[in-house]
Amino acid sequence: MRKIWVKVDPWNKKMVTTALEGGADGIMVPQGFSEKVKALGRIQTISEDGDLKLGEDVIFFNIKSGEDEEKIIKLSKNKRVILQCSDWTIIPLENLIAKGADVIAQVRNLADVQTAFGILEKGVGHVLFNADDAKELNKVLSWFRSEGEQIPLQAAEIVEVNPIGMGDRVCVDTCTSMDIGQGILVGNSSGALFLIHSESITNPYVAPRPFRVNAGPVHSYTRVPGGKTRYLSELSAGDPILVVDYKGNTTTAAVGRLKIEKRPLMLVKAILGETQMTSIVQNAETIRLTDPEGKALSVVSLVPGDKVLVAVEEGGRHFGIKIEESITEK
Repeated sequence: MRKIWVKVDPWNKKMVTTALEGGADGIMVPQGFSEKVKALGRIQTISEDGDLKLGEDVIFFNIKSGEDEEKIIKLSKNKRVILQCSDWTIIPLENLIAKGADVIAQVRNLADVQTAFGILEKGVGHVLFNADDAKELNKVLSWFRSEGEQIPLQAAEIVEVNPIGMGDRVCVDTCTSMDIGQGILVGNSSGALFLIHSESITNPYVAPRPFRVNAGPVHSYTRVPGGKTRYLSELSAGDPILVVDYKGNTTTAAVGRLKIEKRPLMLVKAILGETQMTSIVQNAETIRLTDPEGKALSVVSLVPGDKVLVAVEEGGRHFGIKIEESITEK
């Protein structure tokens, strides 16, 4: 999961407030100012007397040649290493990322941030933004919040829809209002997840609840940030979850609460090429899948031949982490 720290040196209360309100993951300040940050909001501080100690937990490394790369790789296993180099955009970061090093790149503007997160189509996982302009900091944090991982979605064909009786269904209420065409990925198998549409649709029976996805039963998988999955029943207030739109764009939302209730359920089967996939959802008109144009399709109206969006991946997962292993799920 990508992170951004903001360096505020010298101390600037306005810059710290901007970082807090913009959703930064940590703030680096001069020695003696960590408590002033804490007085403004709860966030991780990086300083000689911060939550993470400069010189102990976090170090700066001035990279001068290729020989330094092996030293950095070793250091990054136990410490947070912030790189200092004259031309980081071209060679050092590319080499370190290719070798699997976990390093922090220093950036000064939005272009730097976009470059750092895009190197070798993978990017660094962590940047330190040197804040000297509140407007630029706002721009960077706004982009950072909206820019998520891209998930390729494909159109699967519905082949069967059948009621299967009662079960424990999970509604996921997030702290974010979703738009038409947005929802979360849910399925019986981590390798095939259906895009379940948010309750952002107006209907005669209940007011829209755009913060909610009536997702499925307790055993179902859902996608969370960092390329991982979790069971719906594992989620709790404050956990991150991926909101996905019909084009595969993602943003991270925080779970506000779960509502788990006994409800009648329905099994949905679909095929994509030779692959059959299933998901179980509540048997109700207000639960919807998503078609390739972003239209919400009520599960009670689904018929064989309808097309719905799914995210499919090869291999399997172990404790929610993708692995290259042959796993069969039925």
